[in-house]
Amino acid sequence: MNQLATMRMFTKVAEALSFSVAAKQLGVSSAVVTRGIATLEAYLNVRLLNRTTRHVSLTDAGHAYWQGCAELLNQLDLLEGNISPVTHESIGSLKIAAPESFAATDLGELVAAYHLIEPRVSFELTVIEGAQEFIVNDYDVWFSAERRLRDSSLVCRSLTPVRDVIVASPDYLTRRGPPLIPQDLSSHDVLLASDMLGRYWEFCDAHGSHRVALRPIFSSSNLVAVKRAVVAGLGIARLPRSLILSELQDGSLQPVLGGFDVEGDERTVWMLYSGKRYMTRCVRSFVDFTVARYRQPDISIHESDSHRKMRVG
Repeated sequence: MNQLATMRMFTKVAEALSFSVAAKQLGVSSAVVTRGIATLEAYLNVRLLNRTTRHVSLTDAGHAYWQGCAELLNQLDLLEGNISPVTHESIGSLKIAAPESFAATDLGELVAAYHLIEPRVSFELTVIEGAQEFIVNDYDVWFSAERRLRDSSLVCRSLTPVRDVIVASPDYLTRRGPPLIPQDLSSHDVLLASDMLGRYWEFCDAHGSHRVALRPIFSSSNLVAVKRAVVAGLGIARLPRSLILSELQDGSLQPVLGGFDVEGDERTVWMLYSGKRYMTRCVRSFVDFTVARYRQPDISIHESDSHRKMRVG
């Protein structure tokens, strides 16, 4: 038995609580994983996993062994990375999940910058919206605008604020005229990105707050589709500034209601990863690189003007 390889196999099963998921991540068959775990349990003379036809769970001994394996494998990777300039280079693949608003803007630039210093790491990106905790078993790193997760094993790192702007095309504004006060939106065509939950926007100025109900003529979970519809003159929408930065600069989209603040909780892009599972060298390298990159004020592609707040409900 190759004990080190079997320990790595066991950590995958312990993290996923699934033989089939672990096998897929390792690129082997479920039968190979099943035999490997059985061999490990026989070698240790202890049951590490409880198995039923539908569920896999860790025994007390299995949980203790998993924690020890994760610590040992992390230390081994650190040792190998420190003893030789050649092995210090990260090698492997990263499975990343991100919402479309981040995948379509910052993520490509982030991956490109990382690839320049770690060219032997490959990436697989899946676009996922919403707080889907189960994906932690399937992805190494998850970017999300939602931090409130029940899974306390997740590490959440704050990266960047999400800044939105309410915009329309010059053609639409010529045909319909710009809204001068928030209440004017009730007589305008509104487009809604359906991942931004809620059917009203709440504004405020020196005279108080103004809650405006929305009756969208178009809604989509695809932010790019909403952006293209706005550029084409369909109506008024709220979109992430980073997604429409070039359109704001070339004038194909124009901000509206600039004299009003839009109230609500600030949204932030978070980077999430498991605090318990075994972290490979390339995952650790990418996490450290991402945190360092967003700490540099000249790196973010977001504009530095004052942040406008918005409440959606």
